[in-house]
Amino acid sequence: MGSPGAAQKSSTLGVAIVTDSTSYLPASLVDRWGIGQVDLYVGWGRAMRPEREHEDLDAFYARLHESPQLPSTSQPSPGDFLARFLPLVGAGRDVVSIHLASGLSGTCESARAAARLAAEQGHGGRVEVVDSQTGAGGLGLLVIAAARAAVAGASLDAVVQAVNDARRTLDIWFCLDTLEYLRRGGRIGAAKAILGTALTVKPILTFASEITPVGRVRTRRRAFERMVEYLRELKDRGASDWIVQHAQEPEDAARLVAEGVSIFGSEPLFSTQVGPVLGAHLGSGLLVGGMNCPIPDAGTCGPT
Repeated sequence: MGSPGAAQKSSTLGVAIVTDSTSYLPASLVDRWGIGQVDLYVGWGRAMRPEREHEDLDAFYARLHESPQLPSTSQPSPGDFLARFLPLVGAGRDVVSIHLASGLSGTCESARAAARLAAEQGHGGRVEVVDSQTGAGGLGLLVIAAARAAVAGASLDAVVQAVNDARRTLDIWFCLDTLEYLRRGGRIGAAKAILGTALTVKPILTFASEITPVGRVRTRRRAFERMVEYLRELKDRGASDWIVQHAQEPEDAARLVAEGVSIFGSEPLFSTQVGPVLGAHLGSGLLVGGMNCPIPDAGTCGPT
């Protein structure tokens, strides 16, 4: 792969990539690929703030676990997106904007409203909004797939196709300590089928148009072992990229990364902590995932 400077230079000449704050991509990759981000909001009562302003995640999660009231979360406004889109399309660039699953948030609809407003203003660039049908690290993987395609010189339509191709090979699992936060926040989705046993099992779920159960185990130790087994399954299925994320589980995340390096023979594309917007609905836990790279050129498909 070329140098970071080369990647950034190429991305400034082609399709621009925008996402929202719930991918929890590390700043190094956001900067490397020139990815624009728009924040969701989170807070208690009227103290709603952009997600990036909650820098002390330990303090946030401590309050989450201690407070009888869940924090509120909200999608960006169309105006938030328009402020990100207009400088890009005004410079004649096309934009692919990829966001948290519409079944979990109104973020995609806000982005689409902003795209319509940008089109009405008659700027040269075009905005295409893509529903990722996933979240957290899954969204991050699709955003990186889009950035790789854009850097390779793909057109807007080809970048969207690269995201769709990546989505078909993407798989994300996560295990939680409890379903209580999903239940209280109203995001329980199909996982409500195992709600009655939530006190005696550790649920394993996946992101799609809604949060869906894929399994359950009885102990934290078995949950960790199942995540390791899942990394092996991803490797056997030909995943070229893999990631680990966590919510207040840094030691288990580090152990899982070490297991993954042994399995894949390479470092994860990224390993980060889930921030407050999704953390407010998930509580604590581990997330792993992977996908096959949709770009056939090995020069654009290696670790970043």
